[in-house]
Amino acid sequence: MSIALVLAVAAAATPQAAISAAMADSAAGWNAGDLARFTAIYAPDAVYVAGDKVVQGKPAIAERYAKSFTDGGNSRGKLAFQPLAWRPLSAVHVLYIARWTLTPASGASQTGLTTLLFERRKDGWRIISDHSS
Repeated sequence: MSIALVLAVAAAATPQAAISAAMADSAAGWNAGDLARFTAIYAPDAVYVAGDKVVQGKPAIAERYAKSFTDGGNSRGKLAFQPLAWRPLSAVHVLYIARWTLTPASGASQTGLTTLLFERRKDGWRIISDHSS
């Protein structure tokens, strides 16, 4: 699904449906080895927290992930999200909690949790804060 189609769906959908579509498109970008598509869901001023690192801004987030995007795929495996909880915080903010799973071509899968704060902007729902473990 292209980002234009995701935005069209987002304009007509509930926040939950729009965010779900954007998350599916982001995971599809990861799985296709398309870094720009994977990171399209992030706001330019997003903050990413994982382990002991805090990364600020979409370009820095993309740089953090870039090394695993190789040969039309992702060297870390296939990415999937399982929604666990939703909490609308305002008309323009939604808290989304999910389980992420990375399934490599060989070896054991990795899984963890992500807490995402979405903000509705002119170009659709965007992640403004991502804390993944």
